[in-house]
Amino acid sequence: MPQLALAKSFWDAFDTLEKQVKSGVRKAMAKFQQLTIAELYADKGLHLESVNNARDPRMRTIRVNDFWRGVVLAPDDGSDTFLLVNVVPHDDAYTWAARQLYTVNTATRGLEVRNVVAIEQLTPALEQAAAEAPTLLFARHSDTALRNLGIDDQVLRAVRTILDKQQLHAFGVLLPEDQFEVLQYLAEGFSPDEVYRDVVAERRPAEPASGDSLATAIANTTSRIKLVTSHDELADILDKPFAAWRVYLHPSQRRVAYRPSYNGPAQVTGGPGTGKTVVALHRVKHLLTRSPQTRVLLTTFTNALSATLRENLALLLDDETQLSRVDATTVNAFAHKVVRDVAGRAPTTVGDADERQAWRRVIRRLDLPWTEQFLAQEFRHVVLAQDVRSAEQYASVSRRGRGSTLRPAQREQVWRAVSAFASDMRASGRATQLQMCAKAADLLRTADLSEHGYDHVVVDEAQDLHPAQWRVLRAAVAKGPDDLFITGDPHQRIYDSRVSMTALGIPVTGRTSRLRVNYRSTAEILTWAIGLLDATPVEDLTGDGSDDLAGYLSLLHGTRPSATGYPAQQNEVAALVKQVESWLGSGVPASEVAVCARFNVLLDKINGALSDAGVPTVRLKDNPGADHDGVRLGTMHAMKGLEFRCVAVVGMTASAVPFAREVTPADVDRIQHDSDLLRERCLLFVACTRAREALWVSWGGTASPFLTHFSDRSALS
Repeated sequence: MPQLALAKSFWDAFDTLEKQVKSGVRKAMAKFQQLTIAELYADKGLHLESVNNARDPRMRTIRVNDFWRGVVLAPDDGSDTFLLVNVVPHDDAYTWAARQLYTVNTATRGLEVRNVVAIEQLTPALEQAAAEAPTLLFARHSDTALRNLGIDDQVLRAVRTILDKQQLHAFGVLLPEDQFEVLQYLAEGFSPDEVYRDVVAERRPAEPASGDSLATAIANTTSRIKLVTSHDELADILDKPFAAWRVYLHPSQRRVAYRPSYNGPAQVTGGPGTGKTVVALHRVKHLLTRSPQTRVLLTTFTNALSATLRENLALLLDDETQLSRVDATTVNAFAHKVVRDVAGRAPTTVGDADERQAWRRVIRRLDLPWTEQFLAQEFRHVVLAQDVRSAEQYASVSRRGRGSTLRPAQREQVWRAVSAFASDMRASGRATQLQMCAKAADLLRTADLSEHGYDHVVVDEAQDLHPAQWRVLRAAVAKGPDDLFITGDPHQRIYDSRVSMTALGIPVTGRTSRLRVNYRSTAEILTWAIGLLDATPVEDLTGDGSDDLAGYLSLLHGTRPSATGYPAQQNEVAALVKQVESWLGSGVPASEVAVCARFNVLLDKINGALSDAGVPTVRLKDNPGADHDGVRLGTMHAMKGLEFRCVAVVGMTASAVPFAREVTPADVDRIQHDSDLLRERCLLFVACTRAREALWVSWGGTASPFLTHFSDRSALS
């Protein structure tokens, strides 16, 4: 019986097909698996046939329906493994297939493909231009160095003609994937040794399969090819949406996710789109294999993110039994459950507005000279962050990160305010979220972890967790190998938390990994968004140093983001409707389009305008599933951790970003003021990096000062 393998290029095509074509693919592949090799070549329904004038003689096509053909790479060495590489309209299938050549990379041993005809046609003309050029992009690298990285003779000849990065990117669509990735890293200034370590060695299997057959090459290419072992597995795979079918991890991601064990807490960092969440999900899958009794807490910051994690984890895991051993929830929800289950009753949590009101009452009662904003931040960033329990502790505690000094007598006043606030909360049966976390951590330290704890804790979007939340997670799992697995990006920190991981009993030294390749957004979107951060230093996840985006790059390319101002909000909304209609008209599903704004009041107007235009919408706060039709509408905060093909970030006015209510005045606390401004920049950065292919930024009136990297920020007519 023939073995069927599916290439990533097939999934890139399959994901965009209409339902009836996908149905035809399913039927054709199911029949493919049922036939013997002899029957396969004789079957008139599948009509497996050679491609005339193909540069790769193994190329075949099979019939999906009257208008679509599957392109298959067939074995020519007596083996039985066939590789499905594409699904193409009938008239284009033969032309496409004839131009492709599949070869084995000399360094990674993996199977790769190139448009061999296009490379042959372009290279002579490029060589003429290169002969007159003063400099060439790869001139400093010898042929030997490039060959050691897997660059073969045909690609090497083309490489010697490339003038700059722009030309490399234009050429990249024709080149073999492994070789193109090597060239991109070299172009970014990495040394050949670094590229071998970070790219070649990561793609090369630890024990490559030996031999020269197609089946051997497929076995060495697990990062881009999935071998299907049964009819049931094929049906299961084809029924899963590609966006959530987390099979194709980059080798560097797979190494981190499936490492057998870490001798303590482990941390993975990386910019937006580097696959941190995917790595976290796969780590959960790996941990569940330890024992049939293994229990895992998969946690994150927001409700929307926890819902997405549960949805994707359900698609990734093999069965319901595994899923039942994972609790996917927010840290705050977990803390509330612990307090309720262990103490028998949990206080009612209060929001920011109620907390500020409670502080105002304390200020009036004690006749204090500070604002409620100052006291709330002191309570959050000093008292709760350092788990201060008494006036004596507070009198000597470090106030790192606070810009205003307090004399001993003032500290006494502040502590009286803190005590009064805590007493008022208890008397009313209420608590802030962070107070709830502090209570939960206390309870877990003396609770039976076999009942209330976990064997492993996996944390996604870790950058926004407060020390009180970290204490809950630290107390939820016994210290030891693989206790905590943490992913995050300090450049996406949109809530004000300062953390020292070591001080919290979560040391990650020697167990940290960094992902540097963005697989979500185009390089154009990424470069534009990084400009929003204005090279401002960012504190790392551990709290013991700084983090930067050096070496962070995207392998994708597309159009530049659009940033446009309008005279008034109504003009902006009208333009947005046209832009959304344009995206939908080009074939982008409504569920892959998102519109975000700082405030819900603007989203309400946009919702009305899109509805009037006949465009379906759905709110992110309602946690719509992947199959729910409608353009996604949400606040900038709600976009955290999500991604869409097309994103519109609207209402980016000077009064919205930065939002004055979220920024501490400089005369109150200069350090906190600067920290708040950075957090506002990060919020805009997060919103913009949700886009994979297209980003549209707009404002009505005066633009946000964060958009100064545009030459013209004035409102346009």
